[in-house]
Amino acid sequence: MSYKLFIPGPIAVSEKTLRAMAQPMIGHRSADFVALFNAVQPELQTLMYTKDPVYISTSSSWGCMEGAIRNVVKKKVLNCMNGAFSDKWFDVSKRCGKDAGALKVEWGQPIEPDALRAELATGQYDAVTLIHNETSCGCMSDLPALMAVLRDFPDVISIVDTVSSCSVVPIKKDELGIDVLITGSQKALALPPGLSLMSVSKRALERAATVESRGYYFDFLEFQANWEKGMTPSTPVIPLIYALKSKLDDIKAEGLDARHARHAQLNKMVRDWGFAKGFKLFPKEGYGSLSLNCFANTLNYDIAALNKILKAEHNLVIDGGYGKLKGKTFRISNMGDETVETITSLIASLDAALAKTPKLAA
Repeated sequence: MSYKLFIPGPIAVSEKTLRAMAQPMIGHRSADFVALFNAVQPELQTLMYTKDPVYISTSSSWGCMEGAIRNVVKKKVLNCMNGAFSDKWFDVSKRCGKDAGALKVEWGQPIEPDALRAELATGQYDAVTLIHNETSCGCMSDLPALMAVLRDFPDVISIVDTVSSCSVVPIKKDELGIDVLITGSQKALALPPGLSLMSVSKRALERAATVESRGYYFDFLEFQANWEKGMTPSTPVIPLIYALKSKLDDIKAEGLDARHARHAQLNKMVRDWGFAKGFKLFPKEGYGSLSLNCFANTLNYDIAALNKILKAEHNLVIDGGYGKLKGKTFRISNMGDETVETITSLIASLDAALAKTPKLAA
């Protein structure tokens, strides 16, 4: 049985995108592949507001996130932590054998520019990791304000996860001065999992050239050398690149400004529904994600029971809270190809299912 996914990822994939994957296979060292690879580059650069190369990696975004650590950290990395995935990045840094520091706040609180400045002013760090939109708790930090701080520390390489915010809001890589921008296929781009995209600045490449033990699979220099030939370092997931081209065509037809406005409109529809029901957002006011809404379960509904009803009677599923927030929050995605019509239908289903959902004992 398949369900319509309104979880934070993977999200629903359109029939058009799925059909794009069913094209005949080509050799990954062939002229046909070079043509496909080069065809997606201009639109990827437009999507990320950059003139830098955009590398295509057959991996989850965590591959590129770990790879970035291995490529640019020589002295010490500062991991900014405000949720499950940013917390994990600190663990990954240590597992890579890197000296790592933690700028840690409670889940749902944004990373504050003043706190970032205070840490960087110690002079300990040559790299920093940021998750723009922390999906575990629905918190979107103020990326332009944080990048303004980083511009005052030119020796610090910035690594920014935009896995669930790229194409939801404008993230102007070059204008902001982001060194390594990473996103993935399965969230706002509404593609199946398995592909990640990474744009790397010239100074990040220069740093990588001085770092030993970068490994091979995620070596920036290997990506760059192959990018210059219209290729990837190792065998790519060609069907997903066909799907990516199809999706980029869709995004170009819609227009980036219109895409951003649509996500904001749909996010507000869900948020207004939750507020009308009496729920509150879990993250700090003013920092709620525009990719999804993470509601605090202030009305004490049995969220697991709610999802069972949604699956059985409405053929859809939301998220019942991540990690330590399971049951205490619930998350509803508005990313990707959703429309006013699909969100209106979702809200009607939520209303019907909530009417049948028991509340937990206080």
